[in-house]
Amino acid sequence: MTALSTPLVPRTRRSPRNGRKWIFTIAVGLVALLVNVPLLNALLVSFKPTGEIAKNPLSLPTAPTFDHYANVLYASGYNFPQFFLNSTLIALGTVALVLLIAVPSTYAIIRLGFGGRWIINSASGLRLLPAIFFVVPFFVLFSAAGLQDTILGLIVANTFLNLPLAIILLASGLRDIPNEIEEAAAMDGASVYRTLLGIVLPMLAPTMVAVSVLVFIFTWNDYLFALVLSTSNSTPVTLGAANFVTSTGIRWGDISAASFLSTLPPLAFAVFAQRYLVSGLSAGAVKG
Repeated sequence: MTALSTPLVPRTRRSPRNGRKWIFTIAVGLVALLVNVPLLNALLVSFKPTGEIAKNPLSLPTAPTFDHYANVLYASGYNFPQFFLNSTLIALGTVALVLLIAVPSTYAIIRLGFGGRWIINSASGLRLLPAIFFVVPFFVLFSAAGLQDTILGLIVANTFLNLPLAIILLASGLRDIPNEIEEAAAMDGASVYRTLLGIVLPMLAPTMVAVSVLVFIFTWNDYLFALVLSTSNSTPVTLGAANFVTSTGIRWGDISAASFLSTLPPLAFAVFAQRYLVSGLSAGAVKG
């Protein structure tokens, strides 16, 4: 009898791409953890009693407490809900005003040839200037115009600061839209306004969402303009957290609770629009 030969089973080899993928994933995870250490630390401190914060701010809370959140939300003399509402109105108002100005302006520059490339270059250069460069002129102008310590004043200031970024991103997204589509609409009798509203805007939606997310986050996190241009009526959450720095000491637990609560809206906004944010920011990056 002849012995039956067993078939040889080929060994599976691990693809070197899978190894590189795991290394890349671990590296990105470590970087993400390192970047979020301040946020995690603020979360831990916000649940610690005051005595534990002084001993070791990086340790886990042994007796978690919600006293700091209660102080933020209900303490007398500290109106966190009003600060939160002010930040929401300022951020949303800035997003609306930036899009209202940037979309038609960018369309006129890119499609209608208004002004030429020097406007885009000027916007890029203007965005590179530090915000503190504009603080004193804004303070003088807003004081004379009666916009000091108003929601509208902070909306205008943040619009001026974020408008160049919006124009740059919208210009990249607009260049990805083929001219033939608009030319076909013009041959069918569509006006410039109808082409912009009915054809260009729907195709430009991912970039507009990306611009909205970035403008919202930058405006929500603004501290410098809020510090100089507001005193009481338009105080946002970024400036309101500083009220826990008193003459008797720094209330780190209350500051951490206020800071953590203030990060939730931009974080939720960015997560919700993440798909549009990635596609909007990558507009104009690949040609061919």
